[in-house]
Amino acid sequence: MPNLLRAITLRRSNPIQNPFSFFSPIATSTRPAQTTTANDDPIITSVVDSLQQGHCWKTLSENFGSVKFTNPTVRKILLQLKEPVNSKKALTFFHWSAQESRAEHGISSYCLLIHILVKTGLVRDAKAMIESVLTKKFSEDNCRTLGVLDSLLDSFYTVDSVPFVFDFFVQTCAKLRIVDDILDTCKLLFDRGFPLSVISLNTVLHVLLKSDKVRLVWGLYELMIERRISPNEMTVKTMVGALCKEGKLEKFLCIVDRMHGNKRPAPHVIVNTCLVYEIVEEGRIERGMGLLRLMLNKNMILDTMAYSLVVFAKVRMEDLDSAKETYEQILRRGFKENAFVYDLFVGRSCEERRIDEAIGLLEDMERLGFKPDQTTFDWLIKSCACHGRLEDSLAFCARMIGYGLLPSCSAVNKMFGKLCENGRTKEADEMLTILLEKGFGPNESTYSRLISGYVKDGDMEGLTKVLFEMEYKSISSNVSGLSSEIIGLCKCGRLKEAKSILMREGCC
Repeated sequence: MPNLLRAITLRRSNPIQNPFSFFSPIATSTRPAQTTTANDDPIITSVVDSLQQGHCWKTLSENFGSVKFTNPTVRKILLQLKEPVNSKKALTFFHWSAQESRAEHGISSYCLLIHILVKTGLVRDAKAMIESVLTKKFSEDNCRTLGVLDSLLDSFYTVDSVPFVFDFFVQTCAKLRIVDDILDTCKLLFDRGFPLSVISLNTVLHVLLKSDKVRLVWGLYELMIERRISPNEMTVKTMVGALCKEGKLEKFLCIVDRMHGNKRPAPHVIVNTCLVYEIVEEGRIERGMGLLRLMLNKNMILDTMAYSLVVFAKVRMEDLDSAKETYEQILRRGFKENAFVYDLFVGRSCEERRIDEAIGLLEDMERLGFKPDQTTFDWLIKSCACHGRLEDSLAFCARMIGYGLLPSCSAVNKMFGKLCENGRTKEADEMLTILLEKGFGPNESTYSRLISGYVKDGDMEGLTKVLFEMEYKSISSNVSGLSSEIIGLCKCGRLKEAKSILMREGCC
């Protein structure tokens, strides 16, 4: 099956390279940290010795209360206390210098202490430090999240820290709902060789889902797949929740069913199919095909979905003949036809004005036992109407109703517009009656086309009926149908109503 993916002609050899180029790069310092021995400064030596001897705050204040601790000095002292055995002493000095000496700790000092605490396992204290550095206002002109992360990365090897510090940092950002830069944050960590755990990523996904940033959920999930982080059950549950929140679950269940038949696959397959489909639909075809390769290599998607998505990508590239050629190759390999691919071919054939070919494909679908969906019929109704095949357009509308489906407003309005332009307003009105009985909901454009048609045909009886129906349903004409409505009212002798509409619109 992976060979099928080579059918897509890609301009770059690796479609996954630099997938988030739209994010601003984060400058990271390459300046080596300067560790200082205790002999460099007698004050530093004295402070460290005092802390090693276990002196209390009162003693520290008596001995060093008059010393002004600058950020460089604080960092040097913390580095002298970076070993796990001295971590609590480092924490004591940090708090004492802030409270008693009024030292203004910078981001770099916070980050050194965070590394020391996490390395020792003082998680509660480290969490408090991360929360403080993320919420405190600093004089440094840094983005809150990315500025702190930059400093954590810069001091990681200086303290001989542990990678868990970055998982802890990301989890704390999520719990504080500081997620505006979370995608940049995660990507930078992956790029710097610090892959996040699935637990950390699930925490972020959950928070994003609960916020108003649902689209970021898909961006982070895309990053997980790209960086080969295997989603677990909680990840998939969150992604299904995202589909529900966006109102897209029913749509993609239908798409998967048309790809795979009535035997619905596991939730993770549905989620992965949705991800690739959306990426391809956005026009990021190379990106989508690259992710599809990764999914196939890890058995994260079924072959039937994969080949359907390959054909979808070809169709999105507006290359119908190539898509059909790929599809024929797939069938020769033993795969079965599916309704999803036929839907694609009918739609693309209509777009390319190959109406007879589209009709032939529809007949093939029905012969194979596939039920065309609403979109397929909409394409045929609109295309036939646009190309003067009004009888075919009406026939497809009736055929659609026979399947228990209803056309979209846009398809009906396109068909009615062409019928009314050609003096067949009565037929359009009769079709509307049938559609209304089946539950169709017309809009103002639907009635505006009928009004224009009846005015053009000089059918005042039909016009009056439509106007009363609009009044009963509290539907107003749109701008294009307003003039026809006023003319029609005048012809029907309803001058007062025509004047009222004219005055109202004039005032507006």
